[in-house]
Amino acid sequence: MGNVLNSVKKNKGLVAGVAGGLMLGAAVAGAAVSGLGGYDGSTLIKTAAVTPVKPPAGAPMSFADIIERVSPAVVSIETKGKVKVPNGLIIPGFEPPSQDDGEGEGNEREVRGAGSGFFITADGYVVTNNHVIEGADEITVVLTNEQKLTAKVIGRDPATDLAVLKVEGKNFPFVQFETDQRPRVGDWVIAVGNPFGLSGTATAGIVSAFGRPDGAQGYVDYMQIDAAINRGNSGGPTFDLNGRVIGVNSAIITPSGGNAGVGFAIPADTASAIARKLMAGGKVERGYIGVQILPVTDEYVESLSLPDKDGAYIADVTKDGPAAKGGVQVGDIVKKVNGKTVKLNTDLTRNVADVRPGEKVEIEVFRNGKMVKLTIIAALRPGEDELSRVLNGGAATPETGAPVLGLSVKPLDPTSRKTYGIEADVSGLVVTAIEPTSDAAKKGLKAGDVIVRANNLPVANRAEFDKIVTEMKAANRPSILLLVNRGGRNVPLPLSLK
Repeated sequence: MGNVLNSVKKNKGLVAGVAGGLMLGAAVAGAAVSGLGGYDGSTLIKTAAVTPVKPPAGAPMSFADIIERVSPAVVSIETKGKVKVPNGLIIPGFEPPSQDDGEGEGNEREVRGAGSGFFITADGYVVTNNHVIEGADEITVVLTNEQKLTAKVIGRDPATDLAVLKVEGKNFPFVQFETDQRPRVGDWVIAVGNPFGLSGTATAGIVSAFGRPDGAQGYVDYMQIDAAINRGNSGGPTFDLNGRVIGVNSAIITPSGGNAGVGFAIPADTASAIARKLMAGGKVERGYIGVQILPVTDEYVESLSLPDKDGAYIADVTKDGPAAKGGVQVGDIVKKVNGKTVKLNTDLTRNVADVRPGEKVEIEVFRNGKMVKLTIIAALRPGEDELSRVLNGGAATPETGAPVLGLSVKPLDPTSRKTYGIEADVSGLVVTAIEPTSDAAKKGLKAGDVIVRANNLPVANRAEFDKIVTEMKAANRPSILLLVNRGGRNVPLPLSLK
């Protein structure tokens, strides 16, 4: 989905309306009443002349029975907490205080939030979104009969945006996850929740798509639905026509802040597995092999003459990590993990995460035109803060020769490392100048970037780089894929050879 989730807003932060959509609806309605034709040559038909279509077999005339049965298990969640924010900053989705609590930046203020959740056991376990209760000092679960119960956090998993709460009591109405069979695109869905504080709100629609990435961790392939969900629906359930939970509402795409018909739910199989782990131990442990990965794009396929776009491109390997010890190399394209095909780079993330620390991970990678099998012993995935630290963690050699691909390069030496702040474990050719009209300049390459690999081959000196470029031009290849290190991160960059 590319950068589509850059515009995804967590439902707790959505407040605006959809005036543009209302205006369009009004325009269409007016034309229909006046009897005007048009609309790119199409003909408007008066609704009175249209014969009602009988619902197909299996489609309900009403959702009332289902909603009546499942809605008692759906709850509203109210939170209170304190955060430090600059003066004048309003936190989306939270009720701001009536006045400032002090002067200057970093003032501690009380904020209130609201979301949804649902009982999954009769003894009071509630599933919701992590972002609904994150940072909360007080959490209250409000039942459909308006009874309010204090909840405690059993466990949170920020990576999947799920959390489990517990309230004291018994014989609570509860619902179950449907994990045996996923719905199909086009199947009916019903969302029940607490949008804008309106508890017990039900909306209906269909499953629009599967496999929408979460845009961050890569542990969730969202189910896309068109049932209306808004601010406050976060953490609420999505039901099928049997009243089983097939998803947990979590995010939307919106140009205006309100519902635009594109919502995302965490699929039931993912939510159920995480909820069980949180209930069992309060935390989720994931396998870890120590690689940075990127999707395989059309440009990579062209530059590297790959057979297809399936797989995960290894952009970097953590030094002394499990993958490095198992023989994984930068530039490898992972095709299988424990026998499972890797079509998207997120498939690798989820498959490795499912492995227990200490277990073997059998992977198959495409390397230099052939498949290579490797065995890795998975470790325990560190916390996100620690991972960030890990990932961000001779005589001078003169520059020789004319620029190639519009680049002036030279081998790394102590002087260039000091000049550009290049870490000792980075190897390759440092870029010292770029021709302004070159494709490299257009793609954003700059002095201080380090070319680590060219055409998936390591380059330690200018001669190696020139040889690779010359051979690719002789073979009439349209582009070359460079792996460029900038600020400690490896980034693939295809450059034109034309």
